[in-house]
Amino acid sequence: MRIGAFLLFFFCLIKLSAQEVKVLDSDSRKPLADVAIFNQDRSTSAITDTLGIADLSSFSSEELLTFSIISHEDLYLRKKEILNNTVLLEADNNQLDQVVLSVSRFKLDRDEVPQKIVSITPSEVQLASPQTSADLLESTGQVYVQKSQLGGGSPMIRGFSTNRLLITVDGVRMNTAIFRSGNLQNVISIDPMFLDKAEVILGPGSVVYGSDAVGGVMNFYTLQPNFSFDGNTSFSGNIYTRFATANNENTVHADLNIGRENWAFTSAVTYSDFGDLKMGSHGPDDYLRPDYAIRENGEDLMVENDDPEVQKPTGYNQLNLLQKVKYMPADDWDLSLGLIYSETSDFPRYDRLYRKRDGILRAAEWYYGPQKWFLGDVNINHRSTSDFFDKVQFTGAYQFFAESRNDRDFGKPTLYSTEENVDAYSANLDFEKEWANSKFFYGLEYVLNNVASNGSFRNIETNETGETASRYPDGSQWQSIAVYLGHQWRIREDLSLQSGLRYNHILVDTRFDDRFYDFPFETADISTGALTGSLGINWKQSDFLRLRAGASTAFRAPNIDDIGKIFDSEPGSVVVPNPDLKPEYAYNGEIGADLNFNDFIRLNLTGYYTYLDNAMVRRDYSLNGETEIDYQGEPSRVQAIQNAAHAYVYGIETGLEANLSVALRLTSQFSYTYGREDEGGEYVPLRHAAPLFGNTHLIWNKRKLKFDLFAEYNGQFNFEDLAPGEQDKPYLYALDSNGNPYSPSWYTLNLTGQYKMTSNWLATVSLENITDQRYRTYSSGISAAGRNLIIGLNYTF
Repeated sequence: MRIGAFLLFFFCLIKLSAQEVKVLDSDSRKPLADVAIFNQDRSTSAITDTLGIADLSSFSSEELLTFSIISHEDLYLRKKEILNNTVLLEADNNQLDQVVLSVSRFKLDRDEVPQKIVSITPSEVQLASPQTSADLLESTGQVYVQKSQLGGGSPMIRGFSTNRLLITVDGVRMNTAIFRSGNLQNVISIDPMFLDKAEVILGPGSVVYGSDAVGGVMNFYTLQPNFSFDGNTSFSGNIYTRFATANNENTVHADLNIGRENWAFTSAVTYSDFGDLKMGSHGPDDYLRPDYAIRENGEDLMVENDDPEVQKPTGYNQLNLLQKVKYMPADDWDLSLGLIYSETSDFPRYDRLYRKRDGILRAAEWYYGPQKWFLGDVNINHRSTSDFFDKVQFTGAYQFFAESRNDRDFGKPTLYSTEENVDAYSANLDFEKEWANSKFFYGLEYVLNNVASNGSFRNIETNETGETASRYPDGSQWQSIAVYLGHQWRIREDLSLQSGLRYNHILVDTRFDDRFYDFPFETADISTGALTGSLGINWKQSDFLRLRAGASTAFRAPNIDDIGKIFDSEPGSVVVPNPDLKPEYAYNGEIGADLNFNDFIRLNLTGYYTYLDNAMVRRDYSLNGETEIDYQGEPSRVQAIQNAAHAYVYGIETGLEANLSVALRLTSQFSYTYGREDEGGEYVPLRHAAPLFGNTHLIWNKRKLKFDLFAEYNGQFNFEDLAPGEQDKPYLYALDSNGNPYSPSWYTLNLTGQYKMTSNWLATVSLENITDQRYRTYSSGISAAGRNLIIGLNYTF
């Protein structure tokens, strides 16, 4: 009843006549000007004005109308089928995004950017139907994703991962002082249904983004409030639901935009519930889950799994909330407030739950506590004719992160827990100034992270509680102060040069607690600076050929995780603090070519090389002369993060797009990475250099129907291709004929169909992994989904 009343109110607000239509972009809901509207024989036509409105009085109600504009897909509707005087057009994925934000924080023409950028639009999100943003990144075929549990996803880009990749949300740095070198799950806090767009920089981005942007930058831009363009209050939004069979996923999403002339509001909510994930039927038996642990009558028991393909336990649930407010007091000012909140339930660390010792499970429990993330940001934009800037934007943000780890050995009553909270404050002031054929970008940044950490134990039988060593030094502080300058010079119409410099100063302050371990130091006070630069050229030699080349440096400063953590990195090893760390530096060069064969075939090719110097790596260590200490009741080899290596990585990335007909399109992506790291004078495989991987899509799109038949594939890593640390984890991998771990190659065949039932209703049905392959992506501790039916339904108003 309430929904009906709301819709009646909404329809009453629309003041278009019955003979008028408003044409909007389906993602942004912004009006589309200059849309051509014509009948089948083109004897009658109309065109939309700047408000996206056109008069249809010259068409009869039975005529089939074509809505056409070069940037969007053609839509075919009979006049009588047009509901609510509104038509929504989808952006044409054949048209490359001509504007990117990631390179300078301001809009730049894509043709002038030397870096390789991967762009993701909301329509691509709808078609991919990803469960998390990690799955969305993986669907691009250009970002590799590792998973240790269902509630996770750790991206790998060009041989780098975790704290050597930077994540931003609405221009705010997400990386904190406790982002670790081990696999990270923070990207799943970003709801893919909240995205307005996403951009991934493949390669270093330290000039604009500072520390951690060594291998790449993942920029997520969430829904933006839209103003009303006709002077009236406007209401628009989406209601979406999705179900998937492989883990009995149930997801519900809703978003609402209220627009006025100077004010706009956007609210969104998503709730997802995931059950235990079922793997495929055809593949290595090593991945099966034959038994698992339960607790019954006060005793830990190993019980037989009724279906060894079901990975017990892996399920969890997640809630995401978003609120945006935007105010435009004048044409040259706009102010916005953004609030985002994400929280998961407890979720099991699956790869720790099937390890065995003497045939008995090592852990009865191992789970992450709720992963919480809050972002509040204020953004102020001003356009000016000042001598110093044309545009200036200020972004101030506060973030709160909470995470915890909880583990209990099988047959033991003591549950150990560590809990971490981070308060992260940041402020950015960015400027753009255009002179003649040049654009200058410059700015200031300040980041402050305060880390709270505590450790505890609880006897589940007696409820006795107490303190244990915390994972990090409680009360630690990490600060970054930076200034940067970028320059883009259009030398001539077809040739542009981009350059930049950034100086960063890092301050770290920690105090170590010696109640549980006798450290030979009390503090770690680090004050260090880093200068990075970039230089790139972009030459559009002709409509057929575009060439790109660039060189850049990047760095990663030691953070609290590097300097001060205490944790069990693997069975029998414990990582201890090292206060003597220094920054690591990366030196990168890349060259690329884009070829366009009369818009029929587009081909791009990129080659790159990165050298990492003074690399921070985990190596054996001694503490007060001791190489082994007792950690949670187990003798453990002492290790620490040290500047003890250098590494290199090189590779190629290719992309193909072929328009086989008006309705049929072929796309393909392929990435090959080769990385090596110095270990004791010997070069060994780099842990986060992924096997060759890619995907191929055959997309048919006509009128209301779209089909996407696609394959995803992954090369093999033999035992000798695995990094030494991975060779020591046979439980993660299949075993070869010699009993050694290896990562087998795999492929999946998949089919997705979309049907636009009306201008408001869109149905999506996918059948993934049709041949039911059983596989794990490299370095992952959980097997991927087997045959998986996904059904999604979206209502737009």
